[in-house]
Amino acid sequence: MSNETVFVKILDKEYQVACPREERQALLESAQLLDERMKAIRGTGAVIGLERIAVMAALNLSHELLQAKTAGNTAGGAASHSDLLRLNGKLDRALSNTGD
Repeated sequence: MSNETVFVKILDKEYQVACPREERQALLESAQLLDERMKAIRGTGAVIGLERIAVMAALNLSHELLQAKTAGNTAGGAASHSDLLRLNGKLDRALSNTGD
């Protein structure tokens, strides 16, 4: 598995993330979903600051994942959960590299 650098834009900021070539599309889709969620949260005006918006988006996505697992989607949910954790780690590293 060779890694490639993928550029994603989240909340109007661009991040570089290394990921295996075969996971590129999933990463792009995940980043797009996260961007949409974070923009929606920011749009309410109730949460201010990139870190707080990111935490709220992560909590909302985690809650949805747990609901899906409870509804009987455990087989697909387990893979999605590990993917979510891996992508969350990559985004954490990207955020820490920007100094935010």
